[in-house]
Amino acid sequence: NNMDPQNSVQDVHQCDLCETAIVNSYCDFCHVNLCIACIGKHISDGYDKHKIFPFQERRSTLIYPICRTHSHKNCKFQCKDCDKIFICSSCTASAQHRGHTFLEVSEVYNTRKDIIGKDTEELENLISPTYEEIALDLETQLANLDGGYEKLTTTISKQGEQWHREIDIIINKLKTEISEIKVKHRAILQKYLVDIKQTQSLITKTLQAIRKIEQSTEISPTNEYRSKLTELRKLPPKVKVTLPTFIPKRIDGETLCSLFGHITPLSTATEENFLSLNQSKTSVKELLDEPELVATIQTGYQNLRSVTYLNDDCVWTYGLTNDMKCFNINGSLLQAVKTKSEERPSDIAVDRDGNLLYSIRTAGTVFKVNNGQPKDFIRLHGWGPCNLCVTSTGDLLVTMCRDDKTQSKVVRFSKSTEKQTIQFDDKGIPLYSGNDKIKYITENGNHDICVADWYAHAIVVVNQDGKLRWRYTGHPSVTGKKPFDHCGITTDSQNRILTADSDNHCIHILDQNGQFLSYIDKCDLKDPWGVCVDNNDSLFVCEYYKSSVKKIKYLE
Repeated sequence: NNMDPQNSVQDVHQCDLCETAIVNSYCDFCHVNLCIACIGKHISDGYDKHKIFPFQERRSTLIYPICRTHSHKNCKFQCKDCDKIFICSSCTASAQHRGHTFLEVSEVYNTRKDIIGKDTEELENLISPTYEEIALDLETQLANLDGGYEKLTTTISKQGEQWHREIDIIINKLKTEISEIKVKHRAILQKYLVDIKQTQSLITKTLQAIRKIEQSTEISPTNEYRSKLTELRKLPPKVKVTLPTFIPKRIDGETLCSLFGHITPLSTATEENFLSLNQSKTSVKELLDEPELVATIQTGYQNLRSVTYLNDDCVWTYGLTNDMKCFNINGSLLQAVKTKSEERPSDIAVDRDGNLLYSIRTAGTVFKVNNGQPKDFIRLHGWGPCNLCVTSTGDLLVTMCRDDKTQSKVVRFSKSTEKQTIQFDDKGIPLYSGNDKIKYITENGNHDICVADWYAHAIVVVNQDGKLRWRYTGHPSVTGKKPFDHCGITTDSQNRILTADSDNHCIHILDQNGQFLSYIDKCDLKDPWGVCVDNNDSLFVCEYYKSSVKKIKYLE
């Protein structure tokens, strides 16, 4: 890497022994910086494992964790069957780990290093500059705010000069209204700017953290690294708050107040921003003519209902039992968790920290699994949680039904605090069928909330404010023989919506406005149920009776 001349002075390293001379060499066994004079002193103990390298070639030896059981050995393996704990070669031969599967930590380390490098590149070259652009635009709007409102005030004043003294009260009233709108305008822009600045701060801290990990050879922080880019790729709206305008009317003494004019309401327009991992190369991914089956995972359930993406080609699944299973793409079982109350879950999701969430409607509770142990996360009274979705901002969307099974609604939670309820349209008519039937839910990249209302045979889509946008009830090319029998629902990086049609053995694909685009009926799909999409837009589909999860490539 090229060194920044302005920072080169502070990058000079000193000898760890004398702490004064400039470093020249590095002991790759002891991990010590050495000057020329101190090399002899360092190796004078006669210890034959010292490895002296030029300082520029340091960090070539990995620093393995010390085994907790065998303190004289380093941990060069991880046990997949024991939550990937670090173990040494002696541990692999012990009774505790007999028959278990082991991973070489160096391979995991190299994989994580690759992810860290890619994350660093995307943060520096794509995400961070885009946030800079949004912040600059907001700052420009704020800088032009006074001038715009000053022009508006001047226009009103000139119009008022043509009127009699008796309309001064009206003019003052309108000016006051403008001042109030201006305050709201400023508050809107400042709120968005504060949010952007906070995210920029998070990006900076994330970059600092992963750069530190990049420069480190410690196994633990590197292997424990979890990417936070999923939420950062989904950019906030690009805010454009339109100045109100003054619309004058000709003078009419009898209708003075109404004819003087009015100020248009404050208008906030949002221009959505979307980032995908390959946005720098292409922003549009077209549908494949022939979807490809990538892998099949056998789960062992009798009735497989849901799948949710974790990371690195790992998924959580559940069926009509009281346990949830995590598999990798090779079909290996990585972890199994039983529900706290021995009841079967209603749905599962994974939060931004990689923790498993699950709901049990009859218990009125959403649980969070920490270190393999379920704990109460959200407790409801009079309502039962059904299906779950973690949003791009980390909120939790929950479809729920009333205990008497007469009403349904969607509730947004920030952590465990309720912050939004979506239940009725503008005419007071329920948006969702009132029952305890499945209502899978997902958030689209434009922040629309999409619910697959199975009983109503409809996809119901509202915007982030809960206003109804559209409904989809199937397409003749797919549902010519049997009714639209949708179950799971998910979205991809192109804001397309994918929903499983169990009776017609296919996946419907819609655009963000509810227009039918295509369907997937290849790959020998049978009774598709739950669906999810990973960070690379690969589709995972549950087959209800075959109890398998199929990974399908459907985009170019």
